[in-house]
Formats: sequence, structure tokens, C-alpha cells
Amino acid sequence: MILAACETQGPPAPGEPAASAAPVPAIATEKKTEPPSQLFPALFQTVAQAELYPAKDWVDALPFEDPAIIMAAWEERQPASRLEISVFVAEFFELPGEATTSLAPGGNKSMRAHIESLWPELTHDAVRAERWSSLLSLPEPYIVPGGRFREVYYWDAYFTMTGMGPEHDAIKRSMVDNFAGLIDAYGFIPNANRTYYLSRSQPPFFFKMVGLLTPNDPVYSWAEYLPQLKAEHAFWMNGAGALAPGTAAERVVRLADGALLSRYWDDLSIPRDESYLADVLTAQEASRPKEIVYRNLRAGAESGWDFSSRWFAGEDLSSIETTDIIPPDLNAILYGLETAIAAACARKGDRACEADYRQMADARSDAMRHYLWNDDTGAYDDYDFVDGTPRGNITAAALYPLFFGLASQAEADATALMIEEELLAPGGLLTTPNETGEQWDAPNGWAPLHWIAVQGLADYGHTDLSRTIARRWLQTVARTYCQTGKMVEKYDVTEPRPGGGGEYPTQDGFGWTNGVTIALMDRYQEFMPYGDVTVDSAADHGAENTGLMQRCEAAVARAGSDL
Repeated sequence: MILAACETQGPPAPGEPAASAAPVPAIATEKKTEPPSQLFPALFQTVAQAELYPAKDWVDALPFEDPAIIMAAWEERQPASRLEISVFVAEFFELPGEATTSLAPGGNKSMRAHIESLWPELTHDAVRAERWSSLLSLPEPYIVPGGRFREVYYWDAYFTMTGMGPEHDAIKRSMVDNFAGLIDAYGFIPNANRTYYLSRSQPPFFFKMVGLLTPNDPVYSWAEYLPQLKAEHAFWMNGAGALAPGTAAERVVRLADGALLSRYWDDLSIPRDESYLADVLTAQEASRPKEIVYRNLRAGAESGWDFSSRWFAGEDLSSIETTDIIPPDLNAILYGLETAIAAACARKGDRACEADYRQMADARSDAMRHYLWNDDTGAYDDYDFVDGTPRGNITAAALYPLFFGLASQAEADATALMIEEELLAPGGLLTTPNETGEQWDAPNGWAPLHWIAVQGLADYGHTDLSRTIARRWLQTVARTYCQTGKMVEKYDVTEPRPGGGGEYPTQDGFGWTNGVTIALMDRYQEFMPYGDVTVDSAADHGAENTGLMQRCEAAVARAGSDL
């Protein structure tokens, strides 16, 4: 049964008291929450390594029976051949259908109209998950990214919501309430609403989503959801109180001078269920114990940058050491969360709470400046706390301190120069300048990083660079839409084509690309014509046409002809 979404509240009138805690719908937690690899030991691993099904399809398969019954049958039959295994799976599991969420392009539908038509396609009704499903229940409707991503993903949701106007207020409130309910139920927001994501989170943008409910007064909504904001902060800081200088625990690191900063982590050190075989093969290439590799792969997945050379100690993924790194993006987000909680406490008249969280934010900012600012690169950098050295990484993560307002003007100016010299590309913003075959490296650009860049640079007065990045990104998205009729997960910003690399094919749909594209056109009204670009007739019929790219290039040029 779908629960009705709450009405979106406006900010209080002058003299009106601050918001009380939001009545968040409860999430059903009576089902088992072990991931499939632990519910079906040996069976899950055997099927995954047989490569009979796409990894994401197998992990999302729905069991027909109690796992104990299925495991008893598995032990009795001991299927060995690919045929025997596939027959067993067909008897005891229902595999998901083909992952496709994009509408077929048709007629002269503009890119903006196509995005609006995608929202219903990407919206899932409230779900009460079946007992043995890997899906976690959510009491309100929600928007998924698209393609293979059939569930709501944490940090994707914020960037998806940036492009949803007042007409979408109900679904925005529903998504915030779902995430608040996950915090109430599990103590944190998992990577996505699946049991196999319950060992990790993602970049904690929940407070930014909450602020979108009342964009003219985000503090009002922060006060409304203050219990959940505090609970999420406690999750990320768990273990900090007893942490000795020079040690780390879970997601917190205490440096030798007592400064406290944060890292990405995962509570498990086994292969990821959704990428089981890929992780096993990666660990086989490493010279370290496989459990260390698995933990670092999982922590890289928590970062959202899965995967990137910024996490590598060597030349490839087998050298990943995410848990040794203090990243500027995560710490900037947590600085933002701490300042949001302080503001919410002030709104509610709790001065002691305000002082506590303001002190945490100030201490984090000071520690970031001391450890993460790199004079050599002219930007905030990843810091290896095990070696005690900055990594010298050039990445778009350096823009997060601008987006969250903790950078000084001089730091912002230096960062803008680094971005212009190292990461600005013909089609937008590179993620890193390194070409490794990983999806969070060159030549790929990603919608969330463009939103961070555009807003962060503009906030510090770098309006020309901000506008250039926005324009080039919109041209890239519009050109690809003209050529393919799709909004895709990532884009090549060096050549006019969708992005690639990584563990799976480029997905279409796509939530955060849709959101950021609309948000950038709304921010820069002169860029609205890019939203009017339509699908070329050759793309509409799936034809290969040597003139298709040229015609789409011309269409994008016409859209920007008055700029």
C-alpha cells in the first residue's frame, strides 16, 4: 500500500516557532538483512563465478523459498555443470527483468520534455519488500537512477532532486522521508535500499536534500529533521571519542596532533555481492591479503567514486587503498552537515548544541586546511594518513570545499586556476586527468561534479569559469541526446560521445544527469535553448549514419547561437 506523501511545509512566518521533528513513516525491519552471499553460502558464490547472469541481476534475484529450504536442496543435488546450475536457479529464484528505464525517443520531443517524461518512468511506488528479497522496504514513492540501478541510491538522490521544481514537491518530500526512515531504522542511510548495501553508506548529502524542501529557508527543514541529521553525523563519527592520536576506527581518523578527520569505510571485508566475481579477480592480482583488498574496494564504493586512480597506490585497481586516505570531498560534506546542525539547533533555541556542532565544524575546517591543502597542486588534496603525506592528486573533489563554503578566497582562487589548467575540457569538467580505464577518471565527466563545480566557483566570484563549465556540459548532454535519444550516467568530455570504463556498461535513464541538466538551465536562463534540442531522425530509428554527429553538432551550435 502506498502511503500518502506529506505536504511540503513552508518556512515559518515572522514570530512563528521553529519546526518540530518531522513525523517520519516507519520502515519495516522484520525481515532478515543478511546479504545474499551470506544467506546462500557456496550457492551464491558458485552461481556468481559461473557467469550465467549479469552480476547485478543475480544479486537482485528473488528467492521462491526460505533460504534454509533452498540450501538443503543445493546440498542434496550439488549441481556442478552450467546447465545444472541454471536449472536449479530457475527452480528457486526469479531473476529481474531487463533493466531499462529510458523511453524510446520519438517525434520532435525536446530534451527538456524528454526529461520530464522520464520522471514517472524512474519513479517507484512505496515498497514492502518480500521476506527473502534483498530489497529493503520504503514507505513512500522514490526515484531510481535508471538502467541496472533498480533501487534508490543515496547520493544520486540529491543531484536528481536539484532539477525538480515545486511541481515535484510531493516526491521530494517522500524521498527525504524515506531516507529519514532508513536512519531511524538502521542508524544510517545505506548505499541503496538493498541488504547487500547495509555495510556502507555513500557521501552524506541528506542534509542538502532536506534543505531543498524549503529552498528559501533550508534551516527550517534542518530543524524539522534535526534528530535524523544528528543520528547520521553520529554514524560517521562512531568511535571518535575513544580514538587515540595516530589511530583510526571505522570512518574516523585522529591525527598525531589530535585533529579529527574522516575517511570512507565498509564494515565488511568480503567481495561485494553486486560485483562478486570482479572483486575476486581484483584480489587475485594483488600482493596483499585479499581481505584488505575487499575492504578497500568496498570503501571506494562508499565514496561514490567506484573507481578512480585517486584511490590507487600503484597502477591499477588491485593497489586500491581507500581506507588509508582522508579525502577533501567527504570532510567538506561533513563540515556542511555540522554547520547545518548548528544552524538548526540555533533555530530551535538550543545554544549548547549550536556551540558544540559549530566547534566541530571549525575544528574540521582547521584540520582540513592543515592536512589537506596542498600548496604544490594549489588545491585541497587527498591525504595519506598512514604515510603522513599528501597524495598530489588533481581531482574535481578539490571543488567540494568551495561548494560548502569552507575555502578561503585565496584557496578558491588557486583552485579555480588548477581547474582551468588541469581539468577543463571541451565538453565540460574532467574527473581526474588520468586515463586508467576506470569510470571516475579521464575522459569521463559526471553530472554531480559539474553541479559542485558550477555553484562552488560562482560562490567565490569565478563566474566566467563557472558559466563556461555549465555551457560546455549542457552542450555535451544535448549533443548526446540528439545522437542517441538518451540521458546517460556519464559522458566523455573530450570527445562527443557517452562515457565508458568501469565495471559495467554506461547506463541510461538517468536521475542525476536529468536533475543537474534542468538545474543548470534554470540557473542560467540563457542556456535554456539547449533543452530544446531534439532527437535526430537517424537516432530515432536506431540507424548508423555518418552524418548524424555532424547534424547534432549543428543542432547544438544553433541552440547556443545567441550566447
